[in-house]
Amino acid sequence: MDQMLVSSWFNLHSSVPLSYVQPPEGRPNQHPVATGKSIPVIDLGEHVRAETLQKVLKASEEYGFFQVINHGVPVDLIEDTLNIFKEFHAMPAKEKMSECSKDPNGSCKLYASREINKKDVIQFWKDTLRHACPASGEFMEYWPQKPARYREIVREYTQELRKLGMKILELISEGLRLTPDFFNGVLTENPTVLAHHYPPCPEPSLTLGAPKHRDPTIITILLQDKEINALQVLRNGEWIGVEPIPNAFVVNIGLLLQIISNGRLVGAEHRVVTNSTAARTTVAYFISPSNKTIIEAAKICITSANPPKYKAISFEDFRRDFLTKDTAFLEAELRQSQL
Repeated sequence: MDQMLVSSWFNLHSSVPLSYVQPPEGRPNQHPVATGKSIPVIDLGEHVRAETLQKVLKASEEYGFFQVINHGVPVDLIEDTLNIFKEFHAMPAKEKMSECSKDPNGSCKLYASREINKKDVIQFWKDTLRHACPASGEFMEYWPQKPARYREIVREYTQELRKLGMKILELISEGLRLTPDFFNGVLTENPTVLAHHYPPCPEPSLTLGAPKHRDPTIITILLQDKEINALQVLRNGEWIGVEPIPNAFVVNIGLLLQIISNGRLVGAEHRVVTNSTAARTTVAYFISPSNKTIIEAAKICITSANPPKYKAISFEDFRRDFLTKDTAFLEAELRQSQL
């Protein structure tokens, strides 16, 4: 496995290996990034809640993405978290694999490209550390113990991200006229942290760090590297670069919330490009349901003029299909069942 990690061999090549070369229509320069456009930035420290709510709702409807500032997560913790994941990805491959192999059920994983790969599928230029991080502390015994203070820092960080996520979901609940506690139970009890590492790439025009996709989440909260612009959001047929803002978080609506809102909120497609000069590390906090939770349109979001757009599906089945099918195909399949 250590030979499969991109970080183990990226500097040994002067060109992108064939298995990482995207088809011409999928390469990043086929559709240039729009200039002068950006996703909304929302100040969560504003004192007029109604205004903040409307900004969150509008961004979720029109972009499916926004950045938040003055969010309440300590700056020192943000810096410590990004640094601890950089330290992890910088460790020798065998040591990293050893730290991620404690649970035979695979609650902690280290993998290259994507979580499920087929040999005939084009690969993507990244390594990912993934593990569950429920508020109960379950599975923490399987987290990496190296680098030093990993568990301490990541637990504090994920606790803070849970608070932030619930604050954002409370605003969304109010905007959709859901009950205030709509997201307080099974819909958010299965969070996961994913630390992506994108090494420098010798030919960025030929490959991608992550393909065009939607997230299989309620919402995702992303911490970006401060200086590298690589995340891009698709809106109205144009790619929009998500400029990193120091100590801000990028929030995006997941496909599950698109289903719950009956299509009112947008689980926007996005991708990650590479660069030839610098490594990039990001930390994604996925807010997800328990496996048996049924995902379906909330009753308040259904009317005679707007019947359910998607079939009901358990999160367990949804995630299985998500990992084995193209997200556009999966969404079409969920819609097709309602015809």
